[in-house]
Amino acid sequence: MTNSSFSAPIDDRYFEDYVDGAVHDFGSIAVKESEVVDFAKRFDPQTFHMNPELAKHSIYGGLIASGWHSASLMMRLFVEHYLSHVASLGSPGVDELRWLKPVRPGDVLSLRVTVSETSRSRSKPDRGIVHSYVETLNQKGEVVMTMKALNFLLCRKTL
Repeated sequence: MTNSSFSAPIDDRYFEDYVDGAVHDFGSIAVKESEVVDFAKRFDPQTFHMNPELAKHSIYGGLIASGWHSASLMMRLFVEHYLSHVASLGSPGVDELRWLKPVRPGDVLSLRVTVSETSRSRSKPDRGIVHSYVETLNQKGEVVMTMKALNFLLCRKTL
């Protein structure tokens, strides 16, 4: 699924191509049980993330992905489809990361990204900052995770 109004492809996308208010939909990525368990064993070893039998008796009623695993899957889609492959200069961080619904093996995740605000740097006119509101959705269209992202991007044209 892709519904995007970007005028430039991702390998020719610069700061100017991120338009305030634009909404972009991208996806999809499948959540696999083996990856949920492997991620949990390595990074978030809670039973409801790594043991399907014990997870049945948890408040979730079954195995769920770690929120950090969900964020990693989101990041994969964000980098593959939204973030410029030629102009990205990194990020100072994200704000208001929220896990709203459990992500389960078998789910298929997609993204809806809204360009909240863009501003060109006054001190470094070759770049700008893009504020994005990122929603991760499951196959039912339910929002399972949200966050506000900040990204530095090179400009196509220097003032």
